[in-house]
Amino acid sequence: MSAVNLNISTDSVLQSKAQAVLDELGLDMSTAVNIFLEQVVSKEAIPFRVERVVKSERSEVMGSLKGKIWMADDFDAPLEEMSEYM
Repeated sequence: MSAVNLNISTDSVLQSKAQAVLDELGLDMSTAVNIFLEQVVSKEAIPFRVERVVKSERSEVMGSLKGKIWMADDFDAPLEEMSEYM
């Protein structure tokens, strides 16, 4: 299999943040992109949910973070452990 070069454009801040995460994972950008492409081929789809975002004045105010924030199942556990000290 012969290698090809891809030339992509992205935001410089996004690239820096992604590179920092990949460094922590021990991956370089090329490996990460190849993992993504392998998953696209394997699943015959983008390997994560993609949604169209429709902005309106109301959606920016009400529920604009819906689906973007999650809470761990054990979120309250530290509070329960500390309750005797409160």
